[in-house]
Amino acid sequence: MKNEKEYTGICCGILSSILWGSIPFYWKMLKQISPDEILAHRIVWSLLFLLVLIILQKKTGLFMENFKNPKHVFLAFLSAVFLSINWLVYIWAVNSNHVIEVSMGYYINPILSVLFGVVFFREKLSRYHKAALFLAIAGVAISVFAYGGIPWISLVIAGSFAIYGLLKKMTPFEAVTGFSMETVMIFPFALGFIAYKQMSGSGALGKVSPVCTILLLCSGIVTAVPFLLFAESAKTVRLSVLGFLQYFSPTISFLLGIFVFHEKLTGTGLWSFIFIWAAIAAFSLSGIPKGKHQKSHGQQ
Repeated sequence: MKNEKEYTGICCGILSSILWGSIPFYWKMLKQISPDEILAHRIVWSLLFLLVLIILQKKTGLFMENFKNPKHVFLAFLSAVFLSINWLVYIWAVNSNHVIEVSMGYYINPILSVLFGVVFFREKLSRYHKAALFLAIAGVAISVFAYGGIPWISLVIAGSFAIYGLLKKMTPFEAVTGFSMETVMIFPFALGFIAYKQMSGSGALGKVSPVCTILLLCSGIVTAVPFLLFAESAKTVRLSVLGFLQYFSPTISFLLGIFVFHEKLTGTGLWSFIFIWAAIAAFSLSGIPKGKHQKSHGQQ
């Protein structure tokens, strides 16, 4: 039974990574709409979809309980701000043909999270972590040389999501209700922006094709489903396995950027990724148990 649960969790984790990695296809189909308007619709329809789930799962009381602690409300608001920054830059980058740089950002993110653990929670670095950080910094430095400037898209993507993860660690929210609370925090701004765009005559609804309208309205489902699959995976999958699964998504995006969207990757840019991949290898080695008899997470 335990192995079956972990197998199901691994399948959920792989599926969530495939969906996340393939999502550039979705945003490119909405390319005619401005990134800020796509973001606003994504927030509004995500909340509505999540609220339906909360009602069906009978978690309304748990959801309302989250709003009783002012500190938690403030942290949820900050989380929503950084998540919105991440989403906005992601959508803009994909529709501006920077999918490769986006993938680099999500490669760097877990390593940056390790650094945050050292700074904010005084976690100790293993030699693998130190090697990973050194290699990642070298990869970014090469990227600066390759592109003739700071790879701000990759760094904003990595930094905003790492900060989002840091804030999530400070709150005790359950996955669905916590994510719903975050979207509640920015829902009024998103809804107000959509209303402004529609009243000014520049809104997408009523102007784009029926297919594009349906895609826009389904953006909430596209956002929430991979998140829920990953949350389900995290419950049963060992951390060492989960660590490997999180790299499927940027790998898919990287391959899409090169072979489907035909973005250019220079020789120097490739070296930057080689250093990032080496950092990932070093980072992943830190999760391998030492000794033949040491048990992994979830194998008690």
